[in-house]
This record gives sequence, structure tokens and C-alpha cells, in this order.
Amino acid sequence: MELYTGLLTPFLLALLLLFMVIKVFGKTGNLPPGPRPLPILGNLLQLKSREIHKPILELSKKYGPVYTLYMGPKPAVVLCGFQAVKEALVDNGDKFSGRAEFPILDLTSKGYGITNSNGERWKEMRRFALATLRNFGMGKRSIEERIQEEAQFLVENVRKTEGKQFDPTFILSSAVSNIICSIVFGKRFNYTDEHFLSLLKNINGALKFMTSAWGLIFYYLQGPLRYIPGPHQKGIQHLINLKAFIQDSIDESVNTLNPNSPRHFIDCFLVKMQEDKQNPASEFHNENLIGSTMNLFFAGTETTSTILRYGFLALLKYPHIQAKIQDEIDHVIGDRPPSAEDRTKMPYTEAVICEIQRFSDIVPTGVPRSTIEDVSFRGYTIPKGTDVMPLLTTVLKDHEQFPQPELFSPDRFLDDNGAVKKHAALLPFSAGRRMCPGEGLARMELFLFLTTLLQKFTLTTVVPTDDIDLRPEFSSTGHLPRHYKMSAVPRH
Repeated sequence: MELYTGLLTPFLLALLLLFMVIKVFGKTGNLPPGPRPLPILGNLLQLKSREIHKPILELSKKYGPVYTLYMGPKPAVVLCGFQAVKEALVDNGDKFSGRAEFPILDLTSKGYGITNSNGERWKEMRRFALATLRNFGMGKRSIEERIQEEAQFLVENVRKTEGKQFDPTFILSSAVSNIICSIVFGKRFNYTDEHFLSLLKNINGALKFMTSAWGLIFYYLQGPLRYIPGPHQKGIQHLINLKAFIQDSIDESVNTLNPNSPRHFIDCFLVKMQEDKQNPASEFHNENLIGSTMNLFFAGTETTSTILRYGFLALLKYPHIQAKIQDEIDHVIGDRPPSAEDRTKMPYTEAVICEIQRFSDIVPTGVPRSTIEDVSFRGYTIPKGTDVMPLLTTVLKDHEQFPQPELFSPDRFLDDNGAVKKHAALLPFSAGRRMCPGEGLARMELFLFLTTLLQKFTLTTVVPTDDIDLRPEFSSTGHLPRHYKMSAVPRH
């Protein structure tokens, strides 16, 4: 028996290794060339830099704008530069409309919701979310009023700093998160509310993990790591806590639902669940409601607040840009609350917001896609189900599209007459059928929060402008502005 056991262990290990080798070197179609992978690890050792997009960029210099990289045992086709990304995600948008697996999210959402789903489920969930957001006012009055109201709460919290230096991270995150809370739950929270702080803690903790080195390792080697202690278990717990928070809110809404008068996103989904309850194939069920709600929080909280933080840091470094925005605010808006309609009359402010989105480049690696069928692309064959990594940083910092991309220059988005110049390569929300469904909401938030604050305050810092560093802090897959403090000096 002991002999049998002693032989069995190395046999199983050898079988596992063989399986991994087959996965790495097995049938992969006619994929683009790339660095030779190691069994099991693939090319992960070549990506050990904390700034993961940099070694990926370096490899593109050798292998071209389209090449294959093995992230663990799985191949991923990397797309670099505006032309390659556009050709795949826009010109061949349907074929590249799949979503690659998100193992950390799959543990809790199990492929449900908007972001993680595929096929008909994804189409139905995305269509419902967009329609519901429009009905609640995406681009119309009701959501605009919610943002305007939250902007005033933001102003009051900034006013409490009394012109002293403060870190804007928390209050910006709170303000942006409250917009999603208003849409999803039908209410906003005080910035000191314990339930709200718990919600923010779990969202921020989960996002921090997903964009960390451990998150990347878990992404590609999740099988064995699910059952091994380590930092990833804390990230998983944040997601479990968030799911429980959402489930409690769903239960509360079920008990108070009036189908004739839905109050928020959860109510609208519950109404649809009642309408479809006789359909056994319906996608409107509790798991998709939880998944979709989690997606809205992840897509609509830290991304927008991080862009705002980056924007304020840029305005501290370039006070003349801040002064030009304030001049436009004074001439177009005056003392009344800013509105979404003002955007069309404020080209310089709009150009600054475009440049903030381009320059901040907060998700440099993009969100991975996958092919939904075998694809012929630039002379290669990419098999169905292959991960695709559109490197958005190579689009937003494409030298051909944006000369001197390392410079913060709003003028690049203005024509000779001072009007806003549209740019096809401005893709902070990605492109094609999988682009972020909350783009309209995010753009409205950026405009209203920025103009409302600059209408009331001038942002200053004790740090000399030459010493303000706009280079990002890095996580494995995200860009963050460096830590800073600012003062908000009342204007009137």
C-alpha cells in the first residue's frame, strides 16, 4: 500500500505537468508570434515589474502591435496602438465582444451580471441596464438632479476644511459612490454613515486587490489558490461582504416594492423578475440582479473619483488652466448651479476634462476581452475563446494620435476656433460593444463635480508647482495619482 501511494503522488504530479504543457503548447490556432512561454507560468516571469504594462509595451517593440503573451497557461493576444485596437474592437466588434474570465469575481458572481457574462445573458443584462439608466435620467433631468444635489453636499464637506490642507480622496470617493447608491438603492448616505463606510471599505478593498500583483497572480492561477491562505483571501472576503450588503438591500426592496412605482434600479429589476416569472429561461433572477448591481458599483465608483483626483492634481500644477475654467464658469454659469446643458457652451472646460481622462489613463491594460468565434486577424487565426488584451494606454498615449502624449495639454482637444475637437482615439471607456455602459453618467459626473467645486473654490497647495509630480503611482493593472493634499479657498 505504501509503495502504491509513493508511486501515485509523482504520477499525479507528472500528469498535472503534462496537462499544463498541453495547455501551453497545445492547439492554439495560428496565433501571432510572441515570447516563448514556460510550462505552467507562461510569460509571467517576464512581467515581474510592478508597472505591468511596461514590460508588455517593451515586448511589443520586438513582436509588433499584435502579439501573443501567455499569462500562466493561457494565451492572450495583446493589442497595442490605436489602429490595432480600433481594428479589433470597432471594425470587428462582434467577434471580439466576449469577456475574458474574471476568476476573483466569478467566485461571487459566477458569470452573472453585466461585466462578467457572455452571449445572450450579457446582451439582456446590458440592454436592461442601459434602458433603466436612461429611464432614470442618464442624460436627462432626474440623474442630473441627483448629481447636482450630491455636488452641493460635496461643496459643504469641502467648506468644512476651512481652507486647510486636506486629502481629497475620501470625500470624492464618497460623493461619486453616492450617485450609484442613489441609482441602485434610491437613497444617498451621509459621509459618516457606518453602513456607507462599510460599503466603501469593501468596494475599495476588492478593487485594490483586483489591481494588485496578487490579484494578477490569482487571475491566472486561481485553481489552486482558491484553497490556499494568503492576501487573496482578504480580497475574496471583501467581495463576499459586498454581495451580502446588496442582498440585504434586495430583501428590503422586495418587502416594500410597488410594481407601479419603481424607485430605483433594484426595483426595476424586481418588476422585470415578476413579469418573467413564468419563463424558466428568464435571465431576470436574483443572481443576475446581484451581479449587475456589483458591476454598477465597481464601474461607477473608484474610476470616476480617481479621474477627478488626477484632474485636481493637474489643476494644482497648472493654476492658469484652473483660472481659465473659472473664467468660463463665471461667464457661462455665474452663480446658479451648473447643469449638463452648460457643457456645450464651455469648450475649454470640456477640453480639460477630455485631457484629464486621456492623461490619467487609469486602466492602462484595459479590461480583457475574448473572441466569440475563430477570428482571422492581420493574417493570423485567433481561436474562439482566446483572451484579448487591448492595451488602452497605447491608445491614449499613441504618439501618432496625441503628439507629446506625456504633456498635459487641453489645447489638443480644441480646434483653431476654440471649439471642442472630437478625437477617435480618446477611448478611456474602451470601445466597441463592450465599452463601459456608464460612460454618459461618468462624463456628466466629471463635468458637474468639477464645475461646482471650481465655481465655489480655488484649489491651492503649499507644494511649489514645479515639484508636483503628475507621474502615476502604479498597481499591477491600474494608474493612481500620487498622494497629495490641497486647500480649497472660497472664491466669493
